[in-house]
Amino acid sequence: MRISRRHLGRLAAGFMGATLLWPALAAAQDKPAPFDNPGDVEIALVRYLSTGDFFQAYLSGVEAQAKALGVNLRVLDSRQDAALQSDMVDQAIALGVDGIIIQHGLTESMKDAAQRAVDAGIKVVAFDVNVENPAIPQIEQSDRDLARLALEQAVKDNGEAWKAGYVYVAGIAPLDRRDETWREFKAKYPGIEEVAMFGTLDNPIANSVANQARSVVTANPDIQVMFAPYDEFAKGVKIAVDEAGLSSSIKIYSADISTADISAMREPGSAWVATAATNPAVVGQVSVRALAMLLAGEEPGASVIVPPTLITQADLNDQDIKNMEELSAKLPQFAHADVAMPDWMPNPNE
Repeated sequence: MRISRRHLGRLAAGFMGATLLWPALAAAQDKPAPFDNPGDVEIALVRYLSTGDFFQAYLSGVEAQAKALGVNLRVLDSRQDAALQSDMVDQAIALGVDGIIIQHGLTESMKDAAQRAVDAGIKVVAFDVNVENPAIPQIEQSDRDLARLALEQAVKDNGEAWKAGYVYVAGIAPLDRRDETWREFKAKYPGIEEVAMFGTLDNPIANSVANQARSVVTANPDIQVMFAPYDEFAKGVKIAVDEAGLSSSIKIYSADISTADISAMREPGSAWVATAATNPAVVGQVSVRALAMLLAGEEPGASVIVPPTLITQADLNDQDIKNMEELSAKLPQFAHADVAMPDWMPNPNE
């Protein structure tokens, strides 16, 4: 049989193409099931809170890690409607998803819904909502450390005795954990006097908190520190403090960070002097990775904790940090968390 040059060329090209495919095939084979066929995997993100820069960045992290894995992602947003969030878990179950991320919510409304998903054979992780279920890993920002870092800076800046306003809404797991640290600090430093506690999650959150904070600073002009351990709270407090002309006499300490927050902290004479934060996009990535580990038959642990970073106004000004990209570049510990990262897991940041 005579083989033409053209036929030889086709054979060679085919061989080279197959050779080039080997690394990709090997990489696919290195991933455990079901991620050897990731297009068949579907996960759902069921959200309670979605307003604000933090939650937009968190969603971008979920999307980036899902894309890196090659899985299909559904996003169901209840917009702070607890009953609707519970119904959305049932929707995800009915759709036959393989895994669910429950993002925030109320224990009383999500506990039974999460159990229904587990009973249906669906893997579930929960971010910042306690569903009281040992089968469901809890993704956390180490909220106690977030509060501790911010409050330690407040003591460093203001001493051990000051009058404080405190922004808090009970029943939200991360805020409840931050509240535990606040109470511990007041016990440790009896000179810290809480003269006002207020807070709301009514949308838009920052404006609603600002309305409350106006009354608080008017009634308590001797407040020296505002502890607002959520950046939407801090934005609202800053609005009220600026309007009252008290930016030079009140210091604001918070949790969480965004490009808008960085801009607000860097305004000349800004009262917002420090925050403790994890990168919300990284937290979103970790949430998907922990769920993926469960789907692969691996254990991410009962508590998957993303460590926080203290970010001060001085840090931002000294390093001329203007946005989240520059924050990640200039504070590398903020850019990536080596959490829930087995060898086979793709890193969306690379």
